[in-house]
Amino acid sequence: MNSEQAETIAAQAFVFLADERDRISRFLQLTGITPDALSAQAGEPAFLAGVLDHLMSDDALVLTFCANAGLRPDDVVRAHRTLSQDRSSREGPV
Repeated sequence: MNSEQAETIAAQAFVFLADERDRISRFLQLTGITPDALSAQAGEPAFLAGVLDHLMSDDALVLTFCANAGLRPDDVVRAHRTLSQDRSSREGPV
């Protein structure tokens, strides 16, 4: 999976979370991200990987997302892996 495909899946996942008040509230609460910070961070690989982290932390949530988006759970895992690798390659060695 390439970065563009992974970003598309993560963006779909974010829209899925944002479409329901309880989902987005829980995401914001657990991540500590403020609504004001969303627009600044929305396109960042770390943020997108975090969206997929959150989604994958709840089996029912990821399955509902996949059913709505026409994806398989493995697609979400691969997208997360791609975004995480992109993030670590940009950060360089520690």
